[in-house]
Amino acid sequence: MTIKIKIPKGNGEQAGKKIRGLPRDPVLRAALVAFLILAVSFTVLFSYFYIKYDRIIEKRFRTPVFGNTAKIYALPRTVRDGETIEAREIAAELRRAGYSDTEGQSRLGSFRLMKDGIEITPGTESYHSPEAAQISIQDGQVNRITSKGNELSAYELEPQLVTALFDAEQRSKRELVKYNEIPPQMVQAVLAIEDRRFFEHSGVNFVRMAEAVWGDVVHQRREQGGSTLTMQLSRGFFLTPEKTIKRKLTEMLIAEELEQKFSKQQIFEIYANWVPLGQRGSFALSGLAEASQSYFNKSLKDITLPEAALLAGIIQRPSYLSPYRHPERALERRNVVLESMVETHAITREQADKAKATPLKLAPPNVEASDAPYFVDMVRDTLISRFNEAELNDQSYRIYTTLDPDLQKAAAQSVDMGIKLVDEQVRKLRTKKVKVGKKIETKVAPGPQAQVAMVVLDPHTGAVLALVGGRDYGWSQLNHAVAKRPTGSIFKPFVYAAAMNTALDGSQTVITPATTVTDAPSSFAYGDQIYEPRNYKEEYHGDVTLRYALAMSLNNATVKVAEQVGYDKVADLARSAGIASVKATPAMALGSYDASPLDMAGAYTTFANSGVRMSPILLRSVRNTKGDVIANYNTDQRPVLDPRIAYVMTNMMEGVINNGLGFSAVRGRGFTPPAAGKTGSSHDGWFAGYTSNLLCIVWVGYDDYSDLRLAGGVTAAPIWAEFMKKAAVLPQYSDMRGFSQPTGVVDVQLDRATNRLATPTCPDDYVSAFIAGTEPRETCDEGGGVKGFFSHLFGGDKVPPPPGQAQAANVQEPANPQDPKKKKGFLGKIAGIFKDDKSAAPVSKPADSGQAAPH
Repeated sequence: MTIKIKIPKGNGEQAGKKIRGLPRDPVLRAALVAFLILAVSFTVLFSYFYIKYDRIIEKRFRTPVFGNTAKIYALPRTVRDGETIEAREIAAELRRAGYSDTEGQSRLGSFRLMKDGIEITPGTESYHSPEAAQISIQDGQVNRITSKGNELSAYELEPQLVTALFDAEQRSKRELVKYNEIPPQMVQAVLAIEDRRFFEHSGVNFVRMAEAVWGDVVHQRREQGGSTLTMQLSRGFFLTPEKTIKRKLTEMLIAEELEQKFSKQQIFEIYANWVPLGQRGSFALSGLAEASQSYFNKSLKDITLPEAALLAGIIQRPSYLSPYRHPERALERRNVVLESMVETHAITREQADKAKATPLKLAPPNVEASDAPYFVDMVRDTLISRFNEAELNDQSYRIYTTLDPDLQKAAAQSVDMGIKLVDEQVRKLRTKKVKVGKKIETKVAPGPQAQVAMVVLDPHTGAVLALVGGRDYGWSQLNHAVAKRPTGSIFKPFVYAAAMNTALDGSQTVITPATTVTDAPSSFAYGDQIYEPRNYKEEYHGDVTLRYALAMSLNNATVKVAEQVGYDKVADLARSAGIASVKATPAMALGSYDASPLDMAGAYTTFANSGVRMSPILLRSVRNTKGDVIANYNTDQRPVLDPRIAYVMTNMMEGVINNGLGFSAVRGRGFTPPAAGKTGSSHDGWFAGYTSNLLCIVWVGYDDYSDLRLAGGVTAAPIWAEFMKKAAVLPQYSDMRGFSQPTGVVDVQLDRATNRLATPTCPDDYVSAFIAGTEPRETCDEGGGVKGFFSHLFGGDKVPPPPGQAQAANVQEPANPQDPKKKKGFLGKIAGIFKDDKSAAPVSKPADSGQAAPH
């Protein structure tokens, strides 16, 4: 049977359209095509960026989020037998170092408080060998230290952590915590103010974002942000802070991906360790745990409700809400967080009201230099010259340094106090009264800001115990402790040391502290040049002893001494002590050549350490996590002076502080222990001084080398004295004894008027040290003035100045060190005609004119 199929005419196109499913309306058809193109494009773009950021996220989180890092530790605190200290103080020190009061909880170690002391048990990762020690304490004093049945005179506690070895581009402090180590109230506080629906959304809270946009656009206010914690992480880890739609969309995409890769607990843990929470000195504070230590000096696990609310509050704007700089703002923000916690039912109204009534209880603010940023920079530079930085961090090496935290704090506080006094003096110098029309106005001339540096050493080991490289690390990272500057008069002791050395080096003329030299305007020929140094304010003292010339820092007298000894001998001695730039010229005697404060600290160990120079060191050892030593560091020792010469120089520099130009700044400020030192001024202010157990150099000056126009005695010396007073009350440095006198040195009582041996008929005397056999032999009441006069003219070294010069000698140890003015007598002027032969070779005149500055 035949089947016929009828095909409609004229409807083929419509049938085709129906088959294809496209609308008949051309507008709808165009819209559909556009939609399909956009959908495909979006899918392609989304897929591209999704894959792109997926790879970036995978790469970023393939290794630990916050990678391993090497850690820098301070010098261990030493507890000594007989020291005044309480067991709870030792416990607090150990707790800060990471010890636990429960055995087995910390791999660093544990401790146990007892009725009469404390038992300490180092752990497997301790700096020390894991041998327990017992410290017995009675009436606040250590009366016995034992370990394995052996009695010890001292015991080192675990070193304190200074900081992690930072990446140079990411100078931050961070203490890592796990999610289960974060107190619930800390989690609740953060979520209440930053992301209430954190555990509900998938990375983006669209409702909150819409509310934020509505507030921005309609009400023109920013009461809340639209970013979730996950979006904040996305921005912080992968994006720039620019505010664009593209960045916001990318932020949302990454947040969604993070939520797919990590659990909510993991994301919060990352956030808690990452979130920026302000600054501590030159370091950024990262993470809740580090902020808890910095703001409250306590572990995050011990944080209270109001403290947790404060930390959560300052997340929004850490600088603007800083509780140190803006306590009112911080307090207000903390209370907002507490109200939010009530709204989220995290706490009750009663708890909130009680917390609101709690005042801010912050740890004492950290002085920036207390974190030793310049010291840490130097440690890092030293390590990187020997190790690969990635190796140091990846292996979590432990870097044990020479830094004493207590001394560093004292140094920071002293510099902070002292530089403010310098600023006041500079302001007075720049303040002038000027006539403007008919009025007299007071104006302050513009100028640079004074900078400062301090270096503190153990003079017997070379260990750098504290270091301040500038007044503000955030303002200038230039480390002035290693910047070379003209040393000024703190170089002069090396001139006098070379002179004292004539007692032992076979020189025909032996020079002693009682040898006289003429302090008068002089010209020194060197080569085809003339050098004409001048004393401060053109004041000259006539014939004076070397001891007096050093105490009063007399320029012309000092150059004469260098000339008599030989410029080469002085330069050789200085170079042996570590002042490498010195050249054998007359200007050298006044410190015209450059050295850094660290260089001068090393050089002064020659005097403070019985003639042996100790090179400054910052590191003790580098160890791995098991405590195995990777590298040890030791100071270089170099004999420079005979111990007897070093002691005589120390004795002469005690005169600087007790009776010379250092008296007002040191003794006048209440520092009384035995000390030796020297003021110094070039364009800058210096003070170098030491006790039996500490050596400290202070420098003050301008970066542009312009003249400070202030003496070292009124700029650097007060900072030195303030530091030493603080150091003297620390138990480990309180035993500032008199300087140990070596065999072969004698103390002699001399008459002030004649500088001969004192007798009952000459009761106005003073004591001076001499190399045995070089001390004056004649008494003050024998020989007469004429003999002394001719002996002086013909080069005698153990006789008084000529008649008429008794007054010059009489100010050897002046009762009023602020009144050094003495005039030459008639015979002194005659004596000045007969000059000693010049034995030094000539030299070209340096750029420095020899103009003296105040000392």
